[in-house]
Amino acid sequence: MSRLILFNKPFNVLSQFTDKGSEASDRETLSNYINIPDVYAAGRLDRDSEGLLLLTDDGRLQAKISHPKNKMSKSYWVQVEGRPSDAQLDQLRNGVVLKDGVTRSAKIMRIKEPEGLWPRTPPVRFRKSVPDSWLQITISEGRNRQVRRMTAAVGCPTLRLIRYRIGTWTIDGLQNGNWREEEVPEMPDPRADFRPRNKPAPNRKVRKPRHKSKPT
Repeated sequence: MSRLILFNKPFNVLSQFTDKGSEASDRETLSNYINIPDVYAAGRLDRDSEGLLLLTDDGRLQAKISHPKNKMSKSYWVQVEGRPSDAQLDQLRNGVVLKDGVTRSAKIMRIKEPEGLWPRTPPVRFRKSVPDSWLQITISEGRNRQVRRMTAAVGCPTLRLIRYRIGTWTIDGLQNGNWREEEVPEMPDPRADFRPRNKPAPNRKVRKPRHKSKPT
């Protein structure tokens, strides 16, 4: 049975267990919160982003979650600067031109600030003269800092980014900085011969046995 860890990552925490960067070595990593051997992050979440990070000890499950070809959808709560217009939201929905190409279509909706949202440390810096608002953005690709680049491209820079959902897993009931373990069924061997149910087996010609003539 594979192990799957759901972690609500705080702001300023690296999505890895060791800090091999050139910056100060006092940066927090996953090892400050999770003491489970042989699990690794399935995908990543930027240091300045918060929310759901999945970890597993199963390489196939890790690939299924993180590989771009699987197009596993992810939903984010995004606090942006300004109040985006309908035209700006349509831009996000239909695809935004970034340096690495046009983004796939996305699901965008205005939301209120999520209930029970934990305070960020340090707090978000606001401009008193500019309002802010919240969006829920759902994408099915994972380019580097994609959501931030998308909102900036339509003139609404991201102030705070929280990943709420990956596939069917969410941070519901999971406090920031906490984790829980969930069991997942064994993944089938992709090399195994699989025949869908209710699909008849291919017709095969059955050879009739040859009957020897009886002696007279």
